[in-house]
Order: sequence, then structure tokens, then C-alpha cells
Amino acid sequence: MSKVSERQLERYPLYLNHLIALRDSGVTTISSPAIAKALKLSEEQVRKDLQVVTKSEGKPKLGRDINELIDDIKSFLGYTSKKSAAIVGVGHLGGALINYKGFEDFGLNIVCGFDIDSKVVGKSINNKEIYSIYQMANKVEELGIEIAILVVTSEVAQQVANMLVNAGIKAIWNFVPVHLNINSDVVVENINIASSLAILEHKLKTKEIDE
Repeated sequence: MSKVSERQLERYPLYLNHLIALRDSGVTTISSPAIAKALKLSEEQVRKDLQVVTKSEGKPKLGRDINELIDDIKSFLGYTSKKSAAIVGVGHLGGALINYKGFEDFGLNIVCGFDIDSKVVGKSINNKEIYSIYQMANKVEELGIEIAILVVTSEVAQQVANMLVNAGIKAIWNFVPVHLNINSDVVVENINIASSLAILEHKLKTKEIDE
């Protein structure tokens, strides 16, 4: 896979959503300048980004085939290869995530959940069995789980992360606002809702001042 920056990776889903919307409205071809204008990006930036994910050349005055470009971006992002995942911590947020069907569009197959609460363990949410957190070691291997979506409390996040690593998990999507100390080959991606909200609030205040 070609080396790309995190900024680039953040742009590809934007391209994909835009292209799917255009395709669904009947558009069959698209040019880099048109994408750049719609998403308020530079033409050079868009052109370079697309060159990474597709080998097909755009046709003069027509652009690229939109279906082919959608398939290329999905393949590059890994959306076409299914990966099994588990929700770890089935509280309010975890429960919402296990009910979210949109993960399937990104190649993510939620196969089960893990929790410590006896009121939840043994039940099924959205046809996903909820197992005891102490069953992780067996279930990760049995169900071929590669990705853990961590939605536990801050106090136990590190302990649960250690359990996941020992169970053989390959990646952790961390929704807990704590830094995980994991000395292994496990990939960790942190989603900090508090930081994102702080940025949103700052942008809102800046906009109000400008107005």
C-alpha cells in the first residue's frame, strides 16, 4: 500500500460519500476539479489523492468513471474486506454502537459484545450475543475477532486493554479518554469525544466573534 498521511486518510471517506451521493443522483463521470470545487479543496490535492487509490486515467472533458472510482476508494480503505469486531463495554454508547448497522458499509462486522454487568451478559442486542468480559480469551479466537471497540470506563480501560492484547486482538478502537500503554504490535486508534467537542466549541466562538 502506498504511504499516505493521516490527513489524506481523513479525506478519502469525504470523497467516497460525495461520489456515492452523485452516483445515486444519476451522475456517471466526475473530474478532479469538480470534486475539488464541491468539497472546497485544491485541484492539485484532489488529483494527487486520487492517483494514490486508482490506476484508471480520467478522460478529457469527462473525467473518471464514478462507479470505478468508488470501488477503488472502497478497496483502498479496506471496506471491501470484512473484519470481525466486538464492542467491549455495552453501556449507553456501547449499546448504541452495537445497534449501528452502518459499520457493515465500512467492512466492519460486529459479531458480539463483552461486558461485566450480569444484567447485560447472556442477553442479545441487535442479534449480537453479549458475553462476560472474562470470556474474551476464548471468544476472540473462536469468533476470529480482530478489532475491539473499547467503550468502558476510564478506571478500567487499561486493565481491559491488557486483557484484549493477551486475548490476541489486533487493533483497538479506543473511545475512552485515556492513553493506553500497550507494548505490542496492536494498533490503537483513539477517538476523543471531549477534544472534538472542545474544537467544535472553539470554532463556534470564533465564528460568533467574526460575525
